[in-house]
Amino acid sequence: MNDVELCDDKARLDVDRIHGWLAGSYWSPGITRERVERAIANSHCLGAYRGGDQIGFARLISDRATFAWLADVWVDESARGQGLGRRLAAWFVDQADYGDLRRIGLTTRDAHGVYAALGFRPLMRADYYMERISPELARVYAGQ
Repeated sequence: MNDVELCDDKARLDVDRIHGWLAGSYWSPGITRERVERAIANSHCLGAYRGGDQIGFARLISDRATFAWLADVWVDESARGQGLGRRLAAWFVDQADYGDLRRIGLTTRDAHGVYAALGFRPLMRADYYMERISPELARVYAGQ
C-alpha cells in the first residue's frame, strides 16, 4: 500500500465514485447524490488514491474538542484486503485535531477487526446510547 496516497483535499474527491460506493453499501443503499454532497461538505473527508484514481474514502464528523463520528469508510474492491480501511481510519485517529478526543464513535456490521486494532471496542454502556433514525433508515434496517 506504499503506492497509495491519502489526501484530505475535498477538491480531489471523485464524488460520482463516492456516491456509487455509498449508494450500493449496506448502510446507505440508494442514498442520493445530493445527500452525499451535503455529507462531504459538512465533514472532514479523506480520499485514498493510487495512480490518480480514487480507491478509498472515509469521513469524520467532529466538534474537534470532545467527540467525533467516523463514517463511510469505503475501499474499492480492487484494493481490499491490504489494510487500506484501517489506514484510512488510523489517519483520523492519529491527527492532532482528533487524537485527544474523549470519544470517537462508529458503527459497522462486518469490520470489527479493522477498528479493534485501532482501539475501538463495543460500547461500554450500550444502555446509555440512544438514536433517532429517519423512516428511510428504519426501512433499510427492517430489510436486513
